[in-house]
Amino acid sequence: MPLLIFAVTGMGGIGKTALAVEAAHRARAQGWFPGGTLFVDLRGYDDDPVTADQAVLALLDALGVRDGDLPPTADRQYDAYRALLAERRDRMLLILDNSSDPAQYLPLLPGTDHHRVLITSRDRPDALPVRLIDLETLAPDDSVALLTRALHDTDERDDRPAREPEALRELADLCGHLPLALQIAAGMLRRRRHRDIASLVAEIRETGDATTVLDHGSPGTDLYGRSLVLRPVLETSYRRLPPDRARLLRLLCLAPGAEVGTQAIAALTDLDISSVLSLLEDLAARGIVKPVGGGNGTASAMRWRLHDLVRVFGAGVVAADAGLWEEGEAARERVLEFYVRWAAAADDRLRWLPGKPVPDRFGDRREALAWLDAERAILVAAVGWGREERFAGTAMRLAECLGEYLDWRRYFDDLIAVAKAALDAALLSGDQLSEANAWNSLGNALLVAGRAEEAIDAHSQARYQYQAAGELHDEAIAWGNLGNALRAAGRAEEAIDAHAWARDLYQAVGDRHREGMAWNNLGNALQEAGRTREAIDAHAWARNRLQAAGDRHGEGRAWHNLGNALRAAGRVEETIEAYGKGLEIFREFEDWYGEGQTLRNLAHAYKTIHRPVDARAAYLQAADAYTRANAPTEATQARAWAAEQSE
Repeated sequence: MPLLIFAVTGMGGIGKTALAVEAAHRARAQGWFPGGTLFVDLRGYDDDPVTADQAVLALLDALGVRDGDLPPTADRQYDAYRALLAERRDRMLLILDNSSDPAQYLPLLPGTDHHRVLITSRDRPDALPVRLIDLETLAPDDSVALLTRALHDTDERDDRPAREPEALRELADLCGHLPLALQIAAGMLRRRRHRDIASLVAEIRETGDATTVLDHGSPGTDLYGRSLVLRPVLETSYRRLPPDRARLLRLLCLAPGAEVGTQAIAALTDLDISSVLSLLEDLAARGIVKPVGGGNGTASAMRWRLHDLVRVFGAGVVAADAGLWEEGEAARERVLEFYVRWAAAADDRLRWLPGKPVPDRFGDRREALAWLDAERAILVAAVGWGREERFAGTAMRLAECLGEYLDWRRYFDDLIAVAKAALDAALLSGDQLSEANAWNSLGNALLVAGRAEEAIDAHSQARYQYQAAGELHDEAIAWGNLGNALRAAGRAEEAIDAHAWARDLYQAVGDRHREGMAWNNLGNALQEAGRTREAIDAHAWARNRLQAAGDRHGEGRAWHNLGNALRAAGRVEETIEAYGKGLEIFREFEDWYGEGQTLRNLAHAYKTIHRPVDARAAYLQAADAYTRANAPTEATQARAWAAEQSE
């Protein structure tokens, strides 16, 4: 039977020692190790780690060999240690805790398969075959349970967890669900028993650094006599890194998100993919970063995650040194340019029309959307860098690349956040045209979020600035967007005038494609005003213009809107045909919200001509499409309408 060695690994503070000791207690209680447990703390990450020669003396002492019975040399001491273990018929468990180097534990292995060994380390032990147990941070519910139990064990009358469930959960989040941080936070709450949990949460949020607050209020030591502090745990892991690994870690802490792709890290560090992967894999073996997926199955598409407390620590290291700070700012410039290049390519693919040059980075819309979906959080965060003057111009370019995608996926909160960040960057840059573009984007974001009056103000600002700059084409865009906002606010006649201005300006500058879009919007406003015959003509003009321009998706919208106008005119058979054309196109583009809208309106048409079975089927299909489009309110309404058809 082979020697069974287990290794518990993970970042500092993850709870390796606590797990090992608890497992030993439970195993012995069940009779697995009648010979008992030997435990030695190797202090591998202290300034003066325990050597194997020192550890074997402690183990011999635990086995009853001490003073005059000790062999005189290290070699003979190891021989005596192994001989004693070999003689013991009752199985024992040897815990070699907190090792940082194979040289600390290899000489201490029993040399027999009768006993078992449990190693704990922040680094993955690759020097011998082991059964690996790699610890993760706690799940949010488990973090909350740990804090709650810690408070109740001290005082069962402590009702703060029940009174402040949201603050308790937020505190667990701020601790990064790291057991050591949670243990320190629980100790602080016990000592501050007359203060609420929210006060500690506010303190951490105000400083922006949980390690500073928790270490300052640390209650002292744990059950094993170890100091309960966070920053030294992080510092020891950092100090042990070779220079190239330390540099990568520092720069990775400056990325705009906790989870970053390999290619972005290559840009951040100014290294090739192969070199970056090698460094990342080494950091992962040390428990400092974690691989979180292989994307399309290739190493270069993998993503890597840093613990939040590690990110804060690394950013602090950079901020404290002028040379490291400048290195970090240059790295941020590189990675922001990387995201602009890729987001622009994805946006080009989403907006591509037949007859135009084919974008070269993404093979199709699906591939571009998949990349944007994976990077969404980090892209939105990166736009926020535009509030710093150094990054304002680049961040505005990134924001311009995200509008179509965020609107398409209906991520309205992100859309507004990006637009506001871009506006702040434009104001910082002092560029009037950039400011007009930002107002325009913000207006679009506010409109899709249902904030029509605010959108009117934003688009009015954009229109004034485009007029002042003499930008006729952009002014036309602003007029069109203003018209959409006016229509949403119930001001149909004003909307008609705005869309007519947009149409005429597009005609003046020769943009037939956008002229078609203007006709489509004009038709919607005309229908809103009850001018149905004119609306039908406008949508027919829009369909023809968009077909000629090769805008297949725009053509789908025109068919859908034409169906709405025909339905208002009572021309039901033509309505069903128009909706069918639009539905075909929306499905082709995986435009789930457009599909849902068309199916809903098709169901209304079926209901008008007393075809309840067809109406019910269309409503249910609409509900499914809305669900895929992240539109739960619309999905619920569609299901309710479907149920009515069964009554």
